[in-house]
Amino acid sequence: MRHIVQVEQFTRDWIEELFGQADKMRDPGPNERLIGNSILATLFYEPSTRTRLSFESAMLRLGGHVISTENAREFSSAIKGESVEDTVRIVAGYSDAIVIRHHEQGAAAIAARVSPVPIINGGDGSGEHPTQALLDLYTIQNELGDIDGLTIALVGDLRYGRAARSLALLLAMAKDTTVVFVAPPAVPMGTDVKDKLTSAGVRWKDETDLNAMLPRADVVYQTRIQRERFATPDEARAAEGHYQFTAESMSRMKEHAILLHPLPRVDEIAPDVDADPRAAYFRQARNGVLIRMALLKMLIDG
Repeated sequence: MRHIVQVEQFTRDWIEELFGQADKMRDPGPNERLIGNSILATLFYEPSTRTRLSFESAMLRLGGHVISTENAREFSSAIKGESVEDTVRIVAGYSDAIVIRHHEQGAAAIAARVSPVPIINGGDGSGEHPTQALLDLYTIQNELGDIDGLTIALVGDLRYGRAARSLALLLAMAKDTTVVFVAPPAVPMGTDVKDKLTSAGVRWKDETDLNAMLPRADVVYQTRIQRERFATPDEARAAEGHYQFTAESMSRMKEHAILLHPLPRVDEIAPDVDADPRAAYFRQARNGVLIRMALLKMLIDG
């Protein structure tokens, strides 16, 4: 696999191999750490904490090097009018792989078409976030011991939330799975995702009552409202405040169930939930380094 652009590139066998490699990264030997003097470029047109730093941490832990621009939309030649294609052609000459995050959907695919080095989609507008989906599924496997036979509720902004979209698409590979979409009326999951799940034989349903769903869910994947993607502040406010997770919400969940969140959170999960062992979102974030170590090693080192 040359580039990582969208979830539909992945196969179940490839994912299982990646997860096996990620397990090794928990306690890597010297051979797992070294990828020569390779250089990773992180080219971020949108702000990021977890994705950019976890990729950079992953590369450094592998023994590689990092060059980075944190806000390329304002502090790169893009402000002079340079195209994504030209920027990528230049940065590829300085690096062995590029992680790109862009505010426009499809930008990662454009970058992959012209890049001589691997391109990894770190999030493209409201499109996809494939490496987030990989670490989410990896977390589910680590926490519950399996990715099959589960009921998984995706909650919140499912229209603009690229992490939830990518995870839903990735769940098409799971067996005997039920996906439940719990979203405010203004931000439902797109019919394109639902149609793909139907084609893959995955059961899905829409639900408006989160409390009614909680006792049945094995995984609750909470997301924030993506305020920055709405046309007006009033539209964003209309989508906010529908689903807020509290300690009382946790009391409705199964004993073995887990609560995930791609982060950052705003007010959709109360801080007093953090102490519950079923709140796995900080473990989920740490898993991002392991998955990205394994992914970089596979792409750069073969």
